[in-house]
Amino acid sequence: MDFTILAIVFSIYFIAVGYVGYLAWKRTKSSEEFMVAGRKTNPYIMAISYGATFISTAAIVGFGGVAGQFGLSLLWLVFLNIFVGIFIAFIFFGKRTRKMGHNLKSLTFPEFLSQRFNSKFIQYFSGGIIFFGMPIYASVVLIGAARFMETSLSLNFHVALIILAIIVSAYVIFGGLRGVMYTDALQGSIMLAGMAFLLIFTYWILGGVTEAHTALTNLAPHFPASAQALGGAGWTTFPDLGSPFWWSLVSTIIIGVGIGVLAQPQLAVRFMTVKSDKELNRAVLIGGIFIALIPGTAYIVGSLSNVYFFDKIGQISLNAPGVLENVDKIIPTFINSALPEWFIYIFLLTLLAAAMSTLSSQFHAQGTSLGRDIYETLKKKKNAESVSLTRVGILVGVAFSFVLSLILPGSVVAQGTALFYGICAAAFLSVYICALYWKRATREGAIAGIVSGLGVSLFWLIFIFGKTAKGLGICQFLTGQPMLIQTMPFSSIDAIIIAVPISFIFTIVVSLLTKPMNKEDIDKAYKGIGSNESKTGGK
Repeated sequence: MDFTILAIVFSIYFIAVGYVGYLAWKRTKSSEEFMVAGRKTNPYIMAISYGATFISTAAIVGFGGVAGQFGLSLLWLVFLNIFVGIFIAFIFFGKRTRKMGHNLKSLTFPEFLSQRFNSKFIQYFSGGIIFFGMPIYASVVLIGAARFMETSLSLNFHVALIILAIIVSAYVIFGGLRGVMYTDALQGSIMLAGMAFLLIFTYWILGGVTEAHTALTNLAPHFPASAQALGGAGWTTFPDLGSPFWWSLVSTIIIGVGIGVLAQPQLAVRFMTVKSDKELNRAVLIGGIFIALIPGTAYIVGSLSNVYFFDKIGQISLNAPGVLENVDKIIPTFINSALPEWFIYIFLLTLLAAAMSTLSSQFHAQGTSLGRDIYETLKKKKNAESVSLTRVGILVGVAFSFVLSLILPGSVVAQGTALFYGICAAAFLSVYICALYWKRATREGAIAGIVSGLGVSLFWLIFIFGKTAKGLGICQFLTGQPMLIQTMPFSSIDAIIIAVPISFIFTIVVSLLTKPMNKEDIDKAYKGIGSNESKTGGK
C-alpha cells in the first residue's frame, strides 16, 4: 500500500470525525445531553447510529468469516436482524421505551428498568452486568478491526489495538452520546458506501450473481471436513438438523444475536434520544436498508470468497494462505487478494467506521453504568459528578476491553458477540418486555427475572455449553471433566434457549405471588401509553 495515500485518506477521515465530535462537544451542556443526546435526535442520525452500533466489525469480519466456513445459512440471521432487530424493536419496543423513558426521566437503560419498578437494586445490579460484561463484546470488536489493520497495513496487532482504543475513547469522553451518534451517522454512511461496492465488485469478478452462486454450490465436494464433522452440508445448504453446527447456528447465532438484540442496553437507549414516534417510524426504513446491506454483504462475500480462492489457488477460504483456519482472517485476506488496491483504503475506513461506531456506544454504555447506575445509585445522589464519573468509567472500560483483546484466542469474534448478546437477553429481555407491556409486573418479579436469567445463563455457559465451558476451563478445574453433560444436544444448546424462558417464568410467577405496585407509579410510567392515550391526546 502507498502510505502517502493512506495518510491522506486517514487524515481526511479523522479530521471529519474530529470535527463532528467537536460539534457534539459544543452542543453537550448537561447530563441529559451527554447521556441521551438531548432527546431531539434526527431520525436519520438515530437510525444510522442504531445500525452502526448494532453492526460492527464483529458482523463484517467475524460472522463474515463464519459464513466463509459454513456458508449462506447465516443469511437467516440477516432476516431476523431486520424483522426483529429493526421492525419489532422500533415499533413495539422503541415507541413505548421512548415514551416511558420520557415519563420517568430515565437517562440509561438500567435507570429505565429501575424507575419502572421503583428499585435501586435493579439499577446498580443491571449496571454491573453491563459494566463487567460489555468488555467481552468490545474486545472482540477491537480484535476484528485490528486484524484487518494487521493484514492490510502490516501493522503490529497490539499497536493497532492501541490506536483504535485511543481514538474512540477521545470523542466518547468529550462528546457523550451526542458525540457517539453524530460520528455514528458519518461512519454508518461510509459503511453503506463501502459494503455496497464490495457486494457489486465481488459479483462482478465472479461473473455475475447466478454464476457465482452456481459455482459455490458446485464446490460442495470441497466443503471443509471440520465443518462436515459438525453437521455442515455445503455453503448453499442448511446444516443437518440436530447437528452441533445446526444448534450453534440456530441457538447461538440466529436466536442469540437475532433475538438478543432486543435487550441490548446500548441500542435500547437510542429509543430515548428522539422526540416523537414519528422519528421512529421514519427510522424503520433507513435502519432496515442499513441492516440488509451491511451484514448481508458480509455473509454473501464471506461465502463466495471460497469460489474466488478455489479458482485462483485451488484452495477454499479456510485453507488460503494468510487464513490458516482462523476464520477471523477470511474477509481481510479476501479483500487484500481480490479487490483493487484503492478499495483497500476505502474498506479499511469501512471497518474502522464499523468498529469505532460500535466501540463508542459500548464504552459510553460502560461509562454511564459505572458513573450513574452504580456509583450514584449506591451513593444515593444525582449531581453533576455523573458526567465526570462516566468519563472515568469510559477509561476503565477501554482498559478492560484492551486487556481482554490481548488474551482472547483466534476465531473468537463471532462467538464473543453472540455470548454477550445471549447474556443480555437472559438477564433483561423478559423484564424489559414486562416493563413495557405488563402493568401487573412487580419489583420482586423483575429482580427475580434478572437474577435467575443471569444465574442460569452463567451456569450453562460455564458448565454445560461446550464452546464456552471448554474455553473457560472452570468446569474442568472443579469437576475434572470439560462439561457436566457431554451428550448431544445439550453441549451444543446455547444458554439463551434455557435462560430466557426461565427468566420469564420467574418474572411472571413471582410477580403474581407478590403485592402489585402502587397505582401512582404505574400511571406515571404508562402516561400516554395504551389505554391512557385517549386521556392524554396520544402525545
